[in-house]
This record gives sequence, C-alpha cells and structure tokens, in this order.
Amino acid sequence: MDLKNFITIVPDWPKPGISFKDISSLMENGEAYRFATDQIVEYAKDKAIDIVVGPEARGFIIGCPVAYALGVGFAPVRKEGKLPRETVKVEYGLEYGKDVLTIHKDAIKPGQRVLITDDLLATGGTIEATIQLVEELGGIVAGIAFLIELSYLDGKDKLTGYDVRSLMTY
Repeated sequence: MDLKNFITIVPDWPKPGISFKDISSLMENGEAYRFATDQIVEYAKDKAIDIVVGPEARGFIIGCPVAYALGVGFAPVRKEGKLPRETVKVEYGLEYGKDVLTIHKDAIKPGQRVLITDDLLATGGTIEATIQLVEELGGIVAGIAFLIELSYLDGKDKLTGYDVRSLMTY
C-alpha cells in the first residue's frame, strides 16, 4: 500500500511557503492506519521492545496502537506542566525560542529497551529531546519510527547512531 496516497498536502499552512503533510486523512482510513501501524510493529518485532515512548500529541497516535500490538506499555512525553507526578525534563531549541519536554521519572526503568514513535521527522529537535529523556532515565533507544520524514530538513542527521525507520519520505 502506498501510504502517500493517504496524506493530504495542505499548501501554505501554518504559514506561507510551508507544505503541511496532514496525517489525519491516513488515520481516518482504517485500512491505511492499520497498515502503517503494522509496518512499525513489524520493524520493532525483533528489537525486544519493553516500552514505547511518544511525544505529544501525534506521537501518542502512532505509539499507542504500536504498544498495544507489541503487548508492551506506552509512556507519554509531554510539555512541561502536563504530567501529574515527578518528572525529568529537557529544554530544547525551536526555530524562535525554546520549549521543554517532560516524562514521568518512573516511566522508564534502567536497561529497558525503548521504541520512540512520532508522526513526523522534520528538524529532529523533538526526537532528540525525547532521546535525552529516555537515556537520562537509563533507557536504551532500540529504535525510532516515524510515519513521515522530511529529508530536506536534515533531521535524521541528529539521529546518527540510532536505528531509524520512516514509512514515507518527502
């Protein structure tokens, strides 16, 4: 199945010159959503994954069904102030400023093998911060999976040394 057929390209959103890749149309199609999920599950099967981690919010959409299919848990990575228990945090750079991501301090146990999932790899900042959180807690990043990679933004360069799988590349 060619998953690109289920991605809606929205020109000039959220600002002029941006060609937004909307995964909503893929998620709205049960067959395509299941196929994409199954592709990530297949990628992860031989990695002995203990837990799936995904940054908000679309990382949840990708990671939760993958975790379910693998029979493992899911740990959310959220913006500061959104998780109710003790957290660890990392600050990372955005195009115009900084942001903070957090994870529950007890979400990852030392030595656990982690699959990180998200919808899109662009500049790599969010995933780089997510990796830092996982590794700070002693987790081992066994794989990173995306629906889409925007190769022209070179985000994969920040993930050198990690096993990365993107289902579609633009």
